[in-house]
Amino acid sequence: MQLTKNFHMVEFDCRDGSKVPYQYVPNVTRLADCLQTIRDHIGTPIHITSAYRSPAHNSAVGGAEKSQHLIGKAADLVSNSLTPRQLYDIIEHLIKNGKIREGGLGLYNSFVHYDIRDGKARW
Repeated sequence: MQLTKNFHMVEFDCRDGSKVPYQYVPNVTRLADCLQTIRDHIGTPIHITSAYRSPAHNSAVGGAEKSQHLIGKAADLVSNSLTPRQLYDIIEHLIKNGKIREGGLGLYNSFVHYDIRDGKARW
């Protein structure tokens, strides 16, 4: 199922093969809209390395007990054209300018975490 111009539901499914549960599809849809805005802004693809996680997979990868991934509100992102720091800064800029939802934003060595939780979180 195509969610936006560049994102499909399969990209948000768990890496263990689990599909996004029906009750979390609205979360994934809102997240995909934000990711599309990011992608349109940078003009090059962004890739989702992790989005929805089943409880078993989240535990296996050492995810937080109350991870936003568990409810389809988070995605870990990489770009072939930007460093994680550059992508993080662009996402922060889009949030500050009201282009995408406020939420969680985390910078890691090889990826950026973005989520649409209620409220601001940074790491």
